[in-house]
Amino acid sequence: MNSVHFTAETSSNGVLERDFTAGEIPGVLWSPASGADRAPLVLVGHGGGTHKKWPAMTGRAHRLVADGGFHVATIDAPGHGGRPRTAHDEQEIAVMQRAMKAGEPVGPIVVRYNAHLAERAVPEWQATLDALQELPEIGAEGPVGYFGLNMGTAIGVPFVASEPRITAAVFGLHWPEALAEWARQITIPIEFTLQWDDEHIPRESGLALFDAFASTEKTLHANSGRHKELPRFEADSAVRFFVRHLDRSVVAPA
Repeated sequence: MNSVHFTAETSSNGVLERDFTAGEIPGVLWSPASGADRAPLVLVGHGGGTHKKWPAMTGRAHRLVADGGFHVATIDAPGHGGRPRTAHDEQEIAVMQRAMKAGEPVGPIVVRYNAHLAERAVPEWQATLDALQELPEIGAEGPVGYFGLNMGTAIGVPFVASEPRITAAVFGLHWPEALAEWARQITIPIEFTLQWDDEHIPRESGLALFDAFASTEKTLHANSGRHKELPRFEADSAVRFFVRHLDRSVVAPA
C-alpha cells in the first residue's frame, strides 16, 4: 500500500497546507495549524480543467479547516494539474473545445469524458484514502466526507457509491447520465446544489440526478443564475452540513 510522502509545507491564518504524493498521485492536505486531536477528514474533488490548488479549492479547504476543524485533502484528477494527458484526454478535450466554439451542446461530451475519468480516478481516491488514514492525525477510525461539484461530482458519485468509509457528501452541477445508477446505491446524507438558469445543465437534469439518490436524508439547494454563478455562501453551507453529519467524537491518537 502507498504511503503519504510530504513534499512541501506552508502555514497561514491557522491552516497548515502540506503537498504530498501517495505513490504517483499528487495531492494537498490542509489541517488545523494547532495540531489538535484527531478530526474528521473531508475529501474534495476539483472541477474539470482545474487542479488541486485552484483558488476555489483552496478557499473551500480553508473554510472547512477554519470553521469546521476538519482535515481536508484533494488530489489532481487524471490529466489535470501537473499530471500528463493521454491521447484519449487530448482527443476528448479537442472535441469539447470545437463544440464550444461552434456553440453546440457540450453536455454529451462532458458526460462521456467525465465517466472515463471516473474509471481512472476512483481507484486513485481509494488508494489516497488508505494512505491518509495511516497518518496519526487522521487514523482509520474517524468519519470521512466528500465534497465535489461539476467533475468532482462525476468522479465523486461512483467513488462514494463504492466506498463505505464515506458517511456524508456534497454534490452538484452535473447531468444524471452515467451517474443515476451509481446515485441509487448511495444512502448516506447528501446535500445537492444546482443552478436554476444553468445554460449547460437543464434544471430537469439536475433534479433527476438529485431524485436518483437513495438517501433518506438529502437536501436540494437551487439558486438562480447560470452555471458559473454558484453563490459563494454554498461553501459555507457545505461546512455546516459536514459539521452536522460527521461525528466529532473521533478517537484520539495513542
